[in-house]
Amino acid sequence: MNRNYQKELDRIIQKRGKTVPRVLLHACCGVCSSAVLEYLTQYFDVTILWYNPNLYPQAEFDRRFQAQVEIIEKMGLTEQVNILAEPWKHEDYLKRVKDLENEPEGGDRCTECFRLRLMEAARLCKHYGYDYFCTTLTLSRHKDAVRINALGEEIGKAFGVAWLPSDFKKQGREMRSRDLANQYGIYQQLYCGCEYSLHKREEKETE
Repeated sequence: MNRNYQKELDRIIQKRGKTVPRVLLHACCGVCSSAVLEYLTQYFDVTILWYNPNLYPQAEFDRRFQAQVEIIEKMGLTEQVNILAEPWKHEDYLKRVKDLENEPEGGDRCTECFRLRLMEAARLCKHYGYDYFCTTLTLSRHKDAVRINALGEEIGKAFGVAWLPSDFKKQGREMRSRDLANQYGIYQQLYCGCEYSLHKREEKETE
């Protein structure tokens, strides 16, 4: 049976009562986080986790982080949303995907990339005592929400923390994220992030 992650999230929101749960939200970029923040900050105390060792080169990592900061500022969320930022640790990513370099885009290499970032989110969720951890990755139609939620649940159980289910692309939020990025002049990247997706993009442009 297909699960409806948006309905699961709606139920969690409805059951929270007057409490404002704390969620550690892993963000992959400023564009994807825009509509997600607009939505989640209505119901949660949100902290952004910026941990994206997959990004390449470092100039791209820096540019996307700046876009993340800018969207929070331009949406007027600086008083509501904190950022927990880690530096560029590309070696973390390269170790994780060793021997998967030739995997196709969207395959096992991407799964391990998701796993790496969600494990760090879960670790910090436990360390700082957040009520939930989550990721903006499910906003994109190019990302498998079922796979990401399954990983989140598995990792959450391993770390003893609660995963917040999501399929953020629902209810028009993917398009909303683009609208917000255009409205505020936020940098919109042209490739997923790693050197493998960059090379794929370059090959297509050459063709």
